[in-house]
Amino acid sequence: MSLYSTAASMVTVAAEGGEHGGNHESLSAYLTGGGALFALLLALWITTRFNRDR
Repeated sequence: MSLYSTAASMVTVAAEGGEHGGNHESLSAYLTGGGALFALLLALWITTRFNRDR
């Protein structure tokens, strides 16, 4: 598959699945974004704990 045909098929799949506007009732953008931010900050904190010079 070429890059163009892959992109075209992804657009087609995304358009077919968008019957209800693409948003699920149980998903909150703020909750999802906050959870992702928390996970990244936790990973950063853990990384800095293991990367201390002794």
